[in-house]
Amino acid sequence: MHIVFFGDQHLDSLGGAQVSMRLQREFLERAGHTVTVVAPRMHGPRASAVHDPANIDLPSVPITADREYAMSWPGRSTDRALDRAMTRRPPVDVVHVQADFWGAFIGHRFAWRHGIPVVHTMHNRVDVGIAAVTPLHRPVLAVLNAWRRRALHDIGDAVAGSDGWAFLRGLAAGASAVTAPSTHFARRLEQHDVFRPVDVIWNGIDDDVRAATLAAAPDSRPPGRPRFVWLGRMSPEKRLLPFLEAFVASGVDAELEIIGGGGQRAAAEKIVAGLPHVRFAGKLSYAQTLARIEAADALVQTSIGFETQGMTPFEAATLGTPAVISDPDIAAELGGGLWAVPDADGTEAQRIAALAETLRLAASDIAGGTAPVPRPEVADAFRQSSRTAAMIEVYERVLAD
Repeated sequence: MHIVFFGDQHLDSLGGAQVSMRLQREFLERAGHTVTVVAPRMHGPRASAVHDPANIDLPSVPITADREYAMSWPGRSTDRALDRAMTRRPPVDVVHVQADFWGAFIGHRFAWRHGIPVVHTMHNRVDVGIAAVTPLHRPVLAVLNAWRRRALHDIGDAVAGSDGWAFLRGLAAGASAVTAPSTHFARRLEQHDVFRPVDVIWNGIDDDVRAATLAAAPDSRPPGRPRFVWLGRMSPEKRLLPFLEAFVASGVDAELEIIGGGGQRAAAEKIVAGLPHVRFAGKLSYAQTLARIEAADALVQTSIGFETQGMTPFEAATLGTPAVISDPDIAAELGGGLWAVPDADGTEAQRIAALAETLRLAASDIAGGTAPVPRPEVADAFRQSSRTAAMIEVYERVLAD
């Protein structure tokens, strides 16, 4: 098969969806399939080093101050540029949209023009994500829905509404199948009539890198104070700043490593200035990140209601590292091997206090040798090879239909 991925961001940019798509592509190619990735062209200092002949980099403009992320406008000019580029590729069997905004519009427009079936993976809880970054989320969602109706006027124009679920319903209107990376998000999509049934296919971990990471790990825990790790994009919905406030308030004698980058880094550094055992590692490679997770005593997950899966706690569980989990949906999906933070529905002050107390409990358990152990079933179900086999079944079903 020739599968064409559509993403909102270039696969070499920072983000969980990009990591997942890179792994999907690699394992589909290992299985003998051809994958083309369509996404906005990168900008900034790393752009010149990014060149992959299997990518179609669309004309784009940077949309963040660090030029990490970009946007391609969904319209006739982009359609023509994409169609010209695709003439040099094999015939397409399936379009796999893994985007929520311009990438989704461009992908559905391409599939509709050429009569190709679409599998759409929903990665984003749009309403929660936008509410986390702007108090004007309702008018923003109304504008997004108007943009969606204009861009997809031949596909999802019958879908009314102005909230986040209406937006996702409009995207799903052009799909033959919809997948979600967690059971809790799949059920929410069905409950809000986005699509039915939604296939649950977790994002996975690279089988080989996982094996190499575990092989390089020491046989027993090195001595020292408890070691926590937090990783992700430093933006409001990830709740890094409230976590650091909780870490300071907890008073735990522990090491903390923070991996990633983003607009809140300066504010984050200010909160923990003067603490001797807090380290900002910046952006690391995939293999380096997994090695740091494996070496930690606990991973800390802090977003609430935003994640449609939350890859990092699953990666940690697969590597044998328990997690402090703020989101009750993620805790339920993992099923064990964690410290669940209470008061997820409380005020922010209550959430910070509850997280601080949970950090104290986790540090005490780690120091006492009684930390919870992740479930072995998660490791088996989270391998990318098994996730790719499940997605291929969806592709084949769509083509058969």
